Amino acid sequence: MTRSAASATVSTDAGRPVLVAYVLLTLTPLFMATNVVIGRAAMEVMPPMGLAFWRWVVAFAILLPLGWVGLRRHWGQIRRHWRRVLLLGVLGMFMAGGFVYTGLETTTATNAGLIYAVAPVIIVMITWLGRGEPITPRQALGIVVAIAGVVTILTRGHPETILSLDFTVGDLWVLAATIGWGIYSVIIKHDGLAMPTMSLFAAIAGAGVLVIAPFYAVETVLFDRPVVPTPRVMLSIAGVAIVSSVLAFSTYQKGIAVVGPGRAGPFMYLMPAWAAVMAVLFLGEAFQPFHAVGFALIIPGVALATWPGRRA
Repeated sequence: MTRSAASATVSTDAGRPVLVAYVLLTLTPLFMATNVVIGRAAMEVMPPMGLAFWRWVVAFAILLPLGWVGLRRHWGQIRRHWRRVLLLGVLGMFMAGGFVYTGLETTTATNAGLIYAVAPVIIVMITWLGRGEPITPRQALGIVVAIAGVVTILTRGHPETILSLDFTVGDLWVLAATIGWGIYSVIIKHDGLAMPTMSLFAAIAGAGVLVIAPFYAVETVLFDRPVVPTPRVMLSIAGVAIVSSVLAFSTYQKGIAVVGPGRAGPFMYLMPAWAAVMAVLFLGEAFQPFHAVGFALIIPGVALATWPGRRA
């Protein structure tokens, strides 16, 4: 084999992981968007806390063998920082899961997907308010534009609704979930435990199950809303546990490992687009003019607020 042919072979082999990573990163927002689409459909046959509880029970069962070695090795660290792990379970599984499903009882998957897309802006704001990280003028502009998009969704394109406080309750639940996810992301980034990612995710998923369990019990007993294991219910649980949780997380982590967070992050801008398309195709939702305006504001706003500069 000539030197040029060998070089070409090495170059091709080296490029394959990058190509695979970009394919996975394109699929990641699709997997994430399934959460609001499957969740919206599931609210017709099961209660929100029931879906959140069983989602993370199944996800934990899948993650446990994958992260078992790391969990055993770092069990002492988990015990020392159990409050932090429990807090992450509250934020990432209870709020970012149960709150979303509660909201989806009264709002659409399209609305939820667009509101949730502003999470990166929430993260920038939290790091500014809580950790004192400076915000550039470009980021400030992005925050304002993205918030204008969220307000457009919340008010259905009628800003005067703000004065009468006439909002859809479901949208507010999803907004609260988005804030919870933002806080979760900041804690994971700055104060996360030094242990393998899959093991930490398994520990947090287990904590989430413990946090959601009493609310699921109250929903089942006091509000008489049990989870009846019909085929549709079982399929919904499997969908959000496997696709929206394990697959979404795994593909994103793989993409970050290969191309880095700077190049991986912008792929998340596709999430509300995937959510809207699937909501129209599978749920029969109508894509309204205010959705288009909100989308046109949120995505550029998020890009301005989070896109890494030259120095980064």
